[in-house]
Amino acid sequence: MKLTRYWALFLFLCIGLFASDAAAAEHVTDSGTTAWMLTATTLVLLMVPGLAMFYGGLVRTKNVLGTMMHSFAAMVVIGVLWPTIGYSLSFGEGLLGGFIGWNPDYVLLRGIDDAITDAGIPEYVFAMFQGKFAIIAPALIAGAIAERVSFRGYVLFIALWSVFIYSPICHWVWAEDGFLFNMGPAGAIDFAGGTVVHISSGISALVAALYLGARRGYPRNVMHPNNLVMTLIGAGLLWVGWFGFNAGSAVASDLDTARALTATQIAAASGAFAWIIIEAMLYNKATSLGMVSGIISGLVAITPAAGVVQPGGAIIIGAVSALVCFLAIQLKNRLGYDDSLDAFGIHGVGGIVGALVLVFFIRESWMSEAVIAAGGSWTVWQQLGIQAAAVLVTVVYAGVVTLLLLFITEKTVGFRLGEAGEMSGMDHSLHGEHGYGLINPN
Repeated sequence: MKLTRYWALFLFLCIGLFASDAAAAEHVTDSGTTAWMLTATTLVLLMVPGLAMFYGGLVRTKNVLGTMMHSFAAMVVIGVLWPTIGYSLSFGEGLLGGFIGWNPDYVLLRGIDDAITDAGIPEYVFAMFQGKFAIIAPALIAGAIAERVSFRGYVLFIALWSVFIYSPICHWVWAEDGFLFNMGPAGAIDFAGGTVVHISSGISALVAALYLGARRGYPRNVMHPNNLVMTLIGAGLLWVGWFGFNAGSAVASDLDTARALTATQIAAASGAFAWIIIEAMLYNKATSLGMVSGIISGLVAITPAAGVVQPGGAIIIGAVSALVCFLAIQLKNRLGYDDSLDAFGIHGVGGIVGALVLVFFIRESWMSEAVIAAGGSWTVWQQLGIQAAAVLVTVVYAGVVTLLLLFITEKTVGFRLGEAGEMSGMDHSLHGEHGYGLINPN
């Protein structure tokens, strides 16, 4: 009898020990994955000053600081807004039929202090990683309205844009109860933000450029970039940061991470190479601006596809994106609208190309999983329909709501810079500074 009791006590202690270990395992941090995600988060943030340099070098001397301030302002404004309510709106439980998210515990991130995600990283890391996407998305829009927008109008607009456009689209595509996430057996494929970041910001950039009107003197006066050296350095920083952008979106440190990083590198090089060939055929020369445009177009297009295509597909996607983006910029010049730094021509168009073309290069293992999830039948053309639906929904929603937000901004704090301010330049009229010291800002 005593022996039976001892065995019972022994079994009870073992069960308790294993139960404790199982409970603890739910909250164990994977140090390797966490280290990589911390690095990826830092790399994505590096893209924002990279974008500031990229855009800053493309404008005229009198607007270089004002243009770079747009990128840094996004780091500041969204850097506060995201932990306050942005993360909750994007990744909270779906409200209004899954239109938007909300979780009171995510407000000011107060409910995730001890949280570890299923990937084995602190939820703080995931929240900060996603926050960098929320920062760079509105910063991209600034390229379309460069040299003619008031600073306070820009600040109000990006705050509203983040809440009413970025957060809902982010929830649709990346939250587990988002309707685009659950469309079809595999959802709308957007591995790292082709739809969430580039299509949404690109369409909003086009609407903002049309709403604001052209810069004074455009296209009659030639408006040369002030510092292409700085633009080249900015493009280099964007390329490096994009490894965190795409490979980090695997939220792991494994084979998927390596696949995404490889596809990113290849597509960027392919896009640049294709743009060089296009310029060589048309103009018998290769330009630095063309090369960096090709780099960015390749990076944008591979963003939604990085985790699902093989290297051969990455080469084709990068090259196709370069060609289509080049044609989009030529069309802009013919139509005469002033997308100052081709935010729509590169990001909007490149994002759409990547979101659609990726279906023709999906790796077989991924497609097999989709077929199984569909119950035995799923084709590339069906997935293309899902991708097209996601693109269309994003284009319509971002375009319509952007127009409304622009109207609100214009009627409250003003959006377009006045004539005197535009003629003297944003640096002097808005910030009381000059980017190049004693150099004549005009």
